[in-house]
Amino acid sequence: MKDRIIIVNSNCYHGYDFYRAVEGIKKTGFHYTELTSTVGWTEHVSPAESFKDLLDKKRFLESSNIIPLGFSGHTNLMDKARIPDFINNIELAHFFGSKYIVSSVGEAHIKDRKTTGDDELIENISSFMDLIEKYDMYFAIETHGEHSRAERIKEITDRIKSDRIGICYDTANAIFYGDVEGTEDVKDACSDINYLHIKDKAGGRKEWNFPALGDGYVDFPSIFSVLDENGNSAPLSIEIEFTEKGSSSAEEVDEALARSADYLKSLGYTL
Repeated sequence: MKDRIIIVNSNCYHGYDFYRAVEGIKKTGFHYTELTSTVGWTEHVSPAESFKDLLDKKRFLESSNIIPLGFSGHTNLMDKARIPDFINNIELAHFFGSKYIVSSVGEAHIKDRKTTGDDELIENISSFMDLIEKYDMYFAIETHGEHSRAERIKEITDRIKSDRIGICYDTANAIFYGDVEGTEDVKDACSDINYLHIKDKAGGRKEWNFPALGDGYVDFPSIFSVLDENGNSAPLSIEIEFTEKGSSSAEEVDEALARSADYLKSLGYTL
């Protein structure tokens, strides 16, 4: 499916502001973004902002012809006290017109380690699925941390009877957290994957090294082939997180995105 939607996760511009991120995404030839609203990490948009500031950002996206199709609203879904925070992110994603909202099961980047069993987790998720339905959105649980394998998340999504929930398969997280390399994990859960973070991996398995697409060893052609063979048309959201030192400048992010664009074009995709 060479007409698959290609998105840029604004988290690629971690450490740089919203406006610089949008400018970089536009400059490198992309048309879609996944806005990041992850507390304590990357907050390019936030429910805590003034309405005027949010309007200004929405207008800037429109004037830049960048469509915020995705929304990264990571919250610890195992903590019932944090569910109102995620509901705020759903409302904010709807404000921007996003069709997909993504979260990991646990906390993605801050030291909130509250955990719970699947029964309570499913109860927490079920509490906001009516809102997802109301706004005609789709919720994707990212492979991350202790839930880094698609088959593990599938155990959760299978118990929630909604076609609005699926798996956000992160191609590098599956290696870094789950020690899964190859297409087996994708094959086993392909029907449940409704969104992907396409992130490359370099260095050792537990080394924080996520370069431009094509600069690592993730076998993207094989993964894409499995999706195609199974009729899966999920969007692909590019995420580049560099090394633990991060990027040296916004221009380095621009250059990595440009290389990623060239790599995808070499596989036959259009932006």
